[in-house]
Amino acid sequence: MTAKIAYDEVEVGTELPAQTFPVTRATLVRYAGASGDFNPIHWNEKFAKEVGLPDVIAHGMFTMAEAVRVVTDWAGDPAAVVEYGVRFTKPVIVPNDDEGALVEVSAKVAAKLDDGRVRVDLTATSAGQKVLGMSRAVVKLA
Repeated sequence: MTAKIAYDEVEVGTELPAQTFPVTRATLVRYAGASGDFNPIHWNEKFAKEVGLPDVIAHGMFTMAEAVRVVTDWAGDPAAVVEYGVRFTKPVIVPNDDEGALVEVSAKVAAKLDDGRVRVDLTATSAGQKVLGMSRAVVKLA
């Protein structure tokens, strides 16, 4: 597979379709099983509060992975992402209810690079707080 978006059709400022990702406690348990990260701050409310957190929090790597889906869905090929990095700024707090939390992600093309690549800057928030900082992906377009 290759990216479905052509480099020549993209301009700086092009906005990618925003997405919202729900996160529940069940989501975190499934992620823990898949990743092998069973740190109790991600599933045990009592433990999370004992270590000073307001509640159970989502895995940082899970949040990072959900956010980049905006880019991979837009590009049409996950392999088109050749670089990706973030800073974890705030945790995604996941209450123990039927709704959980939402991670809202928007992105736009911030720069056109050489060799058919673009830099995409992402903004990820939850409960009105920015949860990822300096979130950037470099994407090789068609």
